[in-house]
Amino acid sequence: MNKLPRITIVTPTFNQGKFIEKTIQSVISQDYHNLEFIIIDGGSTDNTIEVIKKYEHYLAYWVSEPDRGQSHAINKGMAKATGDILTWLNSDDWYLPGTLEYFSKTFQNNPEIGMVVGSGRIVDLSGNEIYYIEPNPTIDLNSLYSWMNGGNFLQPSSAFSRAAWEQVGPIDESIHIAMDLDLWLRMAENGIKFISTDSLLSEALSHPNAKTTAFEKLMLLDCAMVIIQHGGKKQVEKQLTDIINKYCWYEKNYQAIIQNPVIRFLRPIIKRLAKNEDQYWSEFIPPWVKH
Repeated sequence: MNKLPRITIVTPTFNQGKFIEKTIQSVISQDYHNLEFIIIDGGSTDNTIEVIKKYEHYLAYWVSEPDRGQSHAINKGMAKATGDILTWLNSDDWYLPGTLEYFSKTFQNNPEIGMVVGSGRIVDLSGNEIYYIEPNPTIDLNSLYSWMNGGNFLQPSSAFSRAAWEQVGPIDESIHIAMDLDLWLRMAENGIKFISTDSLLSEALSHPNAKTTAFEKLMLLDCAMVIIQHGGKKQVEKQLTDIINKYCWYEKNYQAIIQNPVIRFLRPIIKRLAKNEDQYWSEFIPPWVKH
């Protein structure tokens, strides 16, 4: 019987004490017998460390110290990784039963591939499904160019080979949202083969503090910029044009609304009741650009 390939999972986290226990349990309950589990915490001040210590006997390595964000944390974890199969699992995502076995068998049965991608779903805090994502049957450079138009997939439902990581890694730490897309594009550009399945492998939690929820519009911009950098300008022009058209429509109608006599009369009252303007805009500034 062939030895199971080692799977390394890196979990980057920061102040996710509400969610990380479910993430950890989803990994260790896989009962995969050649697992290397690494957690990189950015210096959490909530109960995250308490939760990690509860499960530290399952961990190959963990650390809690300030870092430069999620991309940096993943790279730190990958630098410690010794697995044949690598991936990361964010601390508000989790695996479904049998996911690691699926990764293992797929790579063993298809030694020529560099990455495997399955289906995933996004759920809310009550467990209700918001979005089901099934990857394209064929994943290549052209399908990744269409990431913003149906070519996307859920990162926790994916894993890649050590050879693929060594060929195109590490993650670009200047990218804070679409860092995974940038990595997939580099893989495709370098001829790394993807294999996809409709098997449901993971779930991701949508909550107010999730990066892709809190900065949804910035995520679209980040994805577009990454795709353009990799030569997919034509594929994102329509999406960017739609975004600009919506902005222009809102701006035009905003001006009409604030000039309405009733609104002009109520504006001083609204202004007194509203948040401080600087405080309001600060909510839309990502933490990685604050100084």
